[in-house]
Amino acid sequence: MPKQKICLVGAGIEGWEGFGKQALAVIDNAEVLIGSQRLLDIFPDFPGEKRLLEDLSIMLEYLRSTEKMTVVLGSGDPNFFGVGRFLLRNLPKDRVEIYPNVTSVQYAFARIKEPWDDATFVSVHGRGIKPALDRIIASEKTAVLTDATNTPAVIARELIARGAEGYEAWVCEDLGLTGEKFTKTDVRGLAELSCSPLNILILIKTWEPTLQNYPMIGIRDDEFATAKKLITKEEVRAVTLGKLQLQDDLVLWDIGAGSGSVSIEAGNLMPNGRIYAVEKNPQYLSFLRENLKKFSARNVLITESFAPEGLEDMPDPDRVFIGGSGGMLEEIIEAVDKRLKPDGFIVLNAVTLDTLTKAVEFLEDHGYTVEVTCVNIAKTRTLTEYKMFAAHNPVYVITAWKGEE
Repeated sequence: MPKQKICLVGAGIEGWEGFGKQALAVIDNAEVLIGSQRLLDIFPDFPGEKRLLEDLSIMLEYLRSTEKMTVVLGSGDPNFFGVGRFLLRNLPKDRVEIYPNVTSVQYAFARIKEPWDDATFVSVHGRGIKPALDRIIASEKTAVLTDATNTPAVIARELIARGAEGYEAWVCEDLGLTGEKFTKTDVRGLAELSCSPLNILILIKTWEPTLQNYPMIGIRDDEFATAKKLITKEEVRAVTLGKLQLQDDLVLWDIGAGSGSVSIEAGNLMPNGRIYAVEKNPQYLSFLRENLKKFSARNVLITESFAPEGLEDMPDPDRVFIGGSGGMLEEIIEAVDKRLKPDGFIVLNAVTLDTLTKAVEFLEDHGYTVEVTCVNIAKTRTLTEYKMFAAHNPVYVITAWKGEE
């Protein structure tokens, strides 16, 4: 195994930061310099060999076998959405030395005079927009590294479609170059903006309609648009959410979402998670969309299908809530069982003993450990000058997981 170190050196914003003395000394001692053409051109008088960084697999093959003093040039901090992750994943860490510089994101925040220690950093560069959008809408402040496909205007249109318009937007173009430009606008203005392909988008939340008026959990039933009995009642909903054992970045399927009360409160509890509300009934879909808009439930996505149809197009779930099955309970459990992650949970609410019996039987037949909680709720109601308790029908909250109790 070659003992020679591989040095990963970050270039700062041209004309602003440049390279530090230590980084320049490392480059002076190098025999091979690897980087993009733009970065190689910074060193026209380099006496050693220059290699253009194009194919990472070819570069890796060379780095694994070389005994020459080699420097790989990156932009800013190479550990920040850069080549550092690739090298550290594929080379022994004791062979890699990293010399970071100021990133373009740091420079952009400095120029717009905005602190960045509380920001979320997202890249859509070659990664696709949907996972990034989930993180953007869950954050108060976001820096987005864009690409030629997922431009600031495309991101703005996606935000508008999700009802997430309450952002101040900064487009920071051609940073460090003579024509660098900073444009401040809102999400609607951003959707119409054309800009340089070399840009960083910064989004700062400035308002969020109506959401501040509602709790994260415990929204009253009468706040939801719904048909009679088409809702998981407030108290049962709280128990259901507890049994789901939600964590911040999970994927939840809400099958038979109805008015969406479980999806909405689950989204409040896991802002970086993704919730897929599966519903087909046109009337229910109308209520569902109205509620998602009212409660700014931006991380809830509607899958308009009659389960188990449509489930194959969704990412594998960590948690599954079955609020309604439309007579397809066994088929739904069969489909869920094939996709649920190993440490996942299924929670199912049953009102009738028939559904309870079938659900437990189906789940146990598929190898699940099953726990049933009977929730009996009685709430006060006024009768003349007296108050009495009115009992609700019991609800059976069924929790299932693979493994021992």
